[in-house]
Order: sequence, then C-alpha cells, then structure tokens
Amino acid sequence: MKNGSHLPSRRGFLTVGAVAGLGLHLGDFFWLRRAQAEQQQQTTPKAKANGVIHIFLPGGYAHQETFDPKPYAPIEYRGDFKAIPTKIAGEMFCETLAKTANIADKLTVVRSLTHGEAAHERGVHNMFTGSRPSPALVFPSMGSVVSHEFGSRNNLPPYICVPNQPNQFAGPGYLSSSFAPFSLGADPANKGFKVRDLALANGIDTQRETRRRTALEAVNQHFIAKERADAVGAMNTFYQRAFDLISSQAAREAFNIDAEPDKLRDAYGRSSAGARMLMARRLIEAGTRFVTLTYGGWDHHRQIAPQIRSQVPAFDQAFAALIDDLNQRGLLDETLVMVSTEFGRTPKINRDAGRDHWSRVFSVVLAGGGVKRGLVHGSSGPTASEPESGALSPEDLTTTVFHQLGINAEKRLLAPGDRPVQIVKGGQVRRELLVYE
Repeated sequence: MKNGSHLPSRRGFLTVGAVAGLGLHLGDFFWLRRAQAEQQQQTTPKAKANGVIHIFLPGGYAHQETFDPKPYAPIEYRGDFKAIPTKIAGEMFCETLAKTANIADKLTVVRSLTHGEAAHERGVHNMFTGSRPSPALVFPSMGSVVSHEFGSRNNLPPYICVPNQPNQFAGPGYLSSSFAPFSLGADPANKGFKVRDLALANGIDTQRETRRRTALEAVNQHFIAKERADAVGAMNTFYQRAFDLISSQAAREAFNIDAEPDKLRDAYGRSSAGARMLMARRLIEAGTRFVTLTYGGWDHHRQIAPQIRSQVPAFDQAFAALIDDLNQRGLLDETLVMVSTEFGRTPKINRDAGRDHWSRVFSVVLAGGGVKRGLVHGSSGPTASEPESGALSPEDLTTTVFHQLGINAEKRLLAPGDRPVQIVKGGQVRRELLVYE
C-alpha cells in the first residue's frame, strides 16, 4: 500500500480473510480499519511550531567551552576559559558566548544529551535522524520527514539546506528522493551571492519553459508507468518545485538576503554564521518548514582554545541576533530553533591541548516553538563526563521536535518493499522541556 492510499494492501486482504474466519463481514473489516485511522489521527499531537531552524555545528563542539563550563573543576578539565553569568539565574556559559548569555532567558539548554556513538558518521546519523544506525536501512532526516508529512508552502521547498546538504544523513533515507532537501549551492555570505538554478536559462522565456516542462512530463509519465522508478518521479517533483520557485516572485525574493537592511546584517555579523542564520530566518518567515544550516568545523583534537576563540564569536553574535530577531518579529513562539552537534568532547584536555570525541554527555540548545524559556535541563556532573541527572537521548530529542510540529513519531512510514517503519523508535516526548505540557 502506497503512502496516502486508502486501499488495503495485500497484507490487508489477508487480514480480511482472517477476520472472515471469525465471522466478521467485509463491512466490519473496513469499519475496523477506519477506527484505527481515526485513533491514529487522535494521537497526532497539535502543532505548536510551524517551522524549524536546525543549526548544526559539525565535528562535535565541546560543551565545556560553550554551554556547560566547569569553573570549579581542575585546570586539566575546565580548560583555558572563564565562565560568565547568564540571564538564567545561577547558570553560566563560556566567556566566548557573551551575547548568547544575554538572551539565555529565551533558551532551553540541555546539558545531558547522551548516546553511544563516538564516531563521526554514526553520531551524525543519530542527531539528524533520531535513530541508531542500521546496516539494513538508512533512516530519513528530520527535514525529510517534515517534507514528507507536510509538503511545500508558499511555493517554497519544504526542506532547505544552507548552504548545501551537509552529509548523507541529512537526506531522505528510505523515503523517496523527492523528499531530499533543496540546497542553496553557495554561501549567502559570499559577495554577489545567488542561489543556483533560480532563474531560467538565457534565451528561455516562461512560455517556452512551460512547453518544455509539458513535454518532459509526458516522457517521464511513460517511464514511471513502465518502470515505477523513484528517480524519475523524484525528478518530476524537483522540476515542479524549481518551476514554482522560478515562476513565483515572492518565493524568489525569500532568497534575496540583500533586501535586509545594513543595520540588521551588521547585527547578525558579516560572517558565514551571520549570513546563514539570517537566510534561515528569511526562509522560515517566507514559508519554508525546515531549514538546516551548518557553520564551522568543531573537531578540535588539537589546540582547542585558539580554535574556540576563532569560531565561537561569530556564532555567538549570529545566534543571539537570530533569537532576538525572531522574537521581535513575533516568530519565535512558532519557530523551533535547535543548536546541535554529533557528540561532545572528552572531559580532560589531551596532551595536544585539545579534546577528543565523547558521546556520553554533551549539550544541545533549543529556543521557541513552545519550549520553555530560561531553562537548564539536566547536568553533566562536576567534570562534564556523564549525565548526572535528566539524561536525554537523540530519540527523545527528535520525538520532542516532531511533537512540537504536530507529527506523531510513532507513526509508520513505508520503506522499500512496503515495509512499515516507525519514524522514531523508543523516543519519548520530554514534556518537562515544554511550556504547555
């Protein structure tokens, strides 16, 4: 049974035979199926957020040098930086996050994220999909699930990566490739930035493009009918989305970062972090449902202190500006912002003055979208080595994000072979993070 179909599958007809043996009629069977569908609708949570900005810092940023400093630990654990107070009473951030500390009363900081994957690829899979890696199946990213469940809005792609899809696990996994992200293709911080393929080719007007598209659709439908090829169907979807973008002035304008006033661009910072976060806000405001952006490289095995001094200030400025900007526009309550990474760093500084991979505990940050403001959840203990309280898994985090969007993470989607697979298995909605639960 294909997604969206109301016809019973082969398995469904076998079930018909089984219930007939119990004395139930075909009408009883369809009544039961309808009741099951209604029950699933009843368990679908009411959406509290209309969109997500996922800020992913690849490589594994150190929680000790960002959101979870340990000022009272021995020097080999606490590192070179001081801790500073935040707008959350009694809580501190690393000194490099001075601007973020001033908007901490709008954040939920989770200091007890934990999983068992200290290898980059596997940690990335966990954090983008909310599922443990499997040799049998590639799971879809959060953005692709949102694209599958809700589709496009205002002629904009439902899922966009800034500037590009950062890794294979940010893609559609076992879902159709039509749910893959749209990538900008360039850093919006670049001078003369333009989104690739956002305009018609030279010499091609709208009328000629329409004729070409009609002919292409006819050819593709022939192959779809004969081969049922996902790639052909996906290309049709991409062509349609591209045409929607090209033909809609409002959709194209969403990518025009130069339309922002200089004062606001300066507030975000004239950096990759600033431009990417400002672009994310523009896309969410225009109707994109899920934006993933990446910034920097955080795999600091050597000389962590100078690398933190180099990268964190631009992030700090941009992130604080993003939260303030969303809040002032009345968008923060309906937009869920998440800062994540693949894992944390070792509690103790190594002999190369860096920190190595550490998945036992690390920090993520949430804001808006119905999560509490001014909350620090969980603890990593005195040396940032283990969850001391409030342990939270990637499954829990992803399930909670989906809950805020109105997606039941226990829903089953169809993998190849019509195999039903739960979106996230084993996750819990962490209601202690949420405003109205």
